[in-house]
Amino acid sequence: MAAGTQETLLIETAAGSEPLSFSVEVARSPQQKSLGLMFRRELPALTGMLFPYPTDQEVTMWMKNTFIPLDMVFIRSDGVVHRIEANTEPFSERIIKSGGPVSGVLEIAGGEARRLGIARGDKVLHPEFAAKR
Repeated sequence: MAAGTQETLLIETAAGSEPLSFSVEVARSPQQKSLGLMFRRELPALTGMLFPYPTDQEVTMWMKNTFIPLDMVFIRSDGVVHRIEANTEPFSERIIKSGGPVSGVLEIAGGEARRLGIARGDKVLHPEFAAKR
């Protein structure tokens, strides 16, 4: 991952196993959100980028200039996974919608959500969501 502040994000899966621990880069500024994971050639397991938003809203993403497939995990303000768009297509300009109000999106390597058993209803633990409860 590119240089930037790394933060820990945990996901509690419905399976009840130990929480999954991710090292994430947090895209807080409009510029960081606009660039996202564009131009990256790899995204190691258990790493990603978190896009937090100040309030619940319909969020749209795309894959323009993104070289690797991603899983987009759309997260409600209470930290619950709302939906997952799996294995997005590199370089696609197709608009990917959250499908309802969310306050964050976690992008991880394509196929990781399925491999790790992450699903709708799982709980994301990170300060960005704790403050909105």
